Amino acid sequence: MGQETWTAVDAYFDGLLVEEDAALTAAARDSAAAGLPPHQVAPNQGKLLHLLARIRGARSILEIGTLGGYSTIWLARALPEGGRLVTLEVDDRCADVAAANIARAGLDHVVDIRRGRAVDVLPGLTDIAPFDLVFIDADKPSNPQYLEWALRLTRPGSVIIGDNVVRDGAVVDGTSSDPRVQGVRRFTELIAEHPRLTATALQTVGGKGYDGLVMALVTD
Repeated sequence: MGQETWTAVDAYFDGLLVEEDAALTAAARDSAAAGLPPHQVAPNQGKLLHLLARIRGARSILEIGTLGGYSTIWLARALPEGGRLVTLEVDDRCADVAAANIARAGLDHVVDIRRGRAVDVLPGLTDIAPFDLVFIDADKPSNPQYLEWALRLTRPGSVIIGDNVVRDGAVVDGTSSDPRVQGVRRFTELIAEHPRLTATALQTVGGKGYDGLVMALVTD
């Protein structure tokens, strides 16, 4: 079994369980048409983020890495009336595409897109913190810094999710010269060491290949 099977299984479950409507399919389509990299979450992963936000009862969400806004739409739809989502994007082209996709989904009154390097933008969010859920899906070498800020901007009971941490299995290679691998390794090690966090990691296979995510709960 391999990629063909993984993709077929995703399609089976998506067809039964994942309600990817016109706004979501258009967001994926227009992101691809604009030449954005195909790094957005898969539909079933977007639904997972949506469910996690609802289970948490999140009223305030922070997303680090907007890309074309596909995951942003899934997360924003989990918010109750009066909720808000702040999403950070360094690339103006991505932010422009995301803004159009989010507006078409009718969520521009909920989503606040902030442009610039996340490490520069994050300090300016202290006045609207704490966030109930933080989704980290940006440049992996900066993941340790993103975790530091996520801890500053959350509270006990908040959930922190880091995407793309398995890297086709390369995460186990401590000698890797890939800064993305080293970034997710240090990110995970810092989570493991932190007294305020309890966490787990899940490997995933599917239409987007072999990867995984880390989920952490802020306990104190």
